[in-house]
Formats: sequence, structure tokens, C-alpha cells
Amino acid sequence: MSHSIVFLDRATLGVPLRKAAFPHSYAEYDATSVDDLIDRLTDADIAITNKVPLRAATLEKLPKLKLIAVAATGTDVIDKSFAKSKGVTVSNIRGYAVNTVPEHTLALIFALKRSLIAYHLDTQRGKWQTVNQFCYFDHPIHDIAGSTLGLIGYGALGKSVGSKAEALGMKVIATDAFPFPGMVDLDTLLTQSDIISLHCPLTDSTRNIINADALKKMKKSAFLINTARGGLVDEQALADALRSGEIAGAGFDVLSSEPPKNGNPLLDPTIPNLIVTPHVAWASVEAMTGLANQLMDNVEAWVAGSPRNVVEE
Repeated sequence: MSHSIVFLDRATLGVPLRKAAFPHSYAEYDATSVDDLIDRLTDADIAITNKVPLRAATLEKLPKLKLIAVAATGTDVIDKSFAKSKGVTVSNIRGYAVNTVPEHTLALIFALKRSLIAYHLDTQRGKWQTVNQFCYFDHPIHDIAGSTLGLIGYGALGKSVGSKAEALGMKVIATDAFPFPGMVDLDTLLTQSDIISLHCPLTDSTRNIINADALKKMKKSAFLINTARGGLVDEQALADALRSGEIAGAGFDVLSSEPPKNGNPLLDPTIPNLIVTPHVAWASVEAMTGLANQLMDNVEAWVAGSPRNVVEE
């Protein structure tokens, strides 16, 4: 039997994808609008998507579709309950980012604690040439060793960040929706941490978990890191807190709407001590290669009758 595979947003994966090891036809598109979904998937029994949504209204019109292979861990773009009701399997990617996201998290922490961006920009602008000694101290520099790192979310990524932080001499405290030995409550984490890093999913209970009240509880010297999901932080409240000096700085790899074509409070270049990167913490070549291989493993396993990484409702 030959299968029909359609990759709806191939441009979201920046590494080669191996050919499936079974008879098939294959089509890929850099991007797909919702309006094009039906035409592109009409004859497909396997759809690959990263961020293109497949909701009930679309799935209802695709009776041949039997597998949705999500090229990411998050599956919020899929109407999973409707897919299950129609006998459509949904698979996702797991465990591929345990180095790349923690390393990006630590890179943001280092950059903020040591004022790397500020000193780099100074040097570019010619500041160093104007001083009368070999160095200058316009921006504060602090070691991360001895700092307390608070992790909101203590799954695989949170634990990986924690173990790396401890190796660098940091004290780690954490909280999570699922209790574990040694867990602290959110208020304790907010008040005791020198750096707070988010590693939880975006749900109704975590949306704006860092809001104006939470920011007020943080130390004025604290930094906030978000490499998890936009929407976990009230972005306007954070912009206000950074401008007023309520906290010392922030490093973000995610925003509430991506790409931020309609603007975002955190894109104002006048906000002090804020670093924003364009959702690339996950995207080391090594991590993307592992993702691409796992994606095809998922597809091949489903064709072989032994589905893996199946996502339930």
C-alpha cells in the first residue's frame, strides 16, 4: 500500500528530512494558510505540521487523513478530541530539546548577569576608545555562582536547566503543577529567587502566571527568563516593571503572538535590560536533526502498525 504524506510548513524545520522507508508520495510546502488546508490534504493520509492548525472544521472535510505527525512537542494546534473521534492518530516529538533549551536559558542568564549586550553595544559605538584606563564599569557585572534560580515547571527541561545550574554553583528551587519532594510554593519562589525561569506549559491555570502582582513580589535585583511559551507572562506588566526598575532585567525567547506582526509591548527598544530572541531556543542544529529523525520514526512506526509518541486528549 502506498501512502500520501504532506508536510504543511516545511520551512519551520531547518535541517534535511530523510525519505520515508515505505511506498509513498510526498509533497511539502514552506507554509500553508488555513484556506489552503483542504486542497493540500484532500488525498493525504499522513499530515505533518508544526504550527499549522488542524481544527474540527478542517478535519471533518478530510476523511482520508489517518495520521497527524506534529513536528514539535506542543499539540495545541490540533483538535485532539475530534481527531480521536474520527480515528485519526496524533503523534508528537519528545525529549529532543533537553540540551538546546537549557543552554539558551543559561545563555540569557549569563548575558543579563554580566551585562554582555550593554558592553558589546558600547564597544560597537566607540565607548572603549574614550576611556583613560584599560576597562570601565558602566554596567553591573554579577557572577551566577551563588545565585538562587527558581524554576516554574520541573519537567524534563526544568530538571535539565536545574542540573546545569547546580553544576555552575547555583542554588535551585522549583515549583510545578505536580507535587514533588522539596517543591516550594510559588510565592516562596518569587520572593527568594535571584533568577526565575519558566518551563511550564501554557494552560488556563498558567496563563499570565507572572503578572503585575507576581512581579511586585520579586527582588528588585531579579531577572526573569522565558523560553517556554508566550502568554505565561503579562507582557505589558513586564514592560512596565522593567521601565520602573521593579525587576532588574529579562530574557525572552517567546511572545504571546508569533510572529509579532501587530507589535508587542516587549519589542519597544527603549525598555532597559531586556533581551528578546525569535523563538530559537529549541533550534540548535543538533536538536533539529534529532527532531527530524524522531518525526520520521513516528511516521514509520505508525505505518508499521506500532504507533509511538501518541498524544491522547
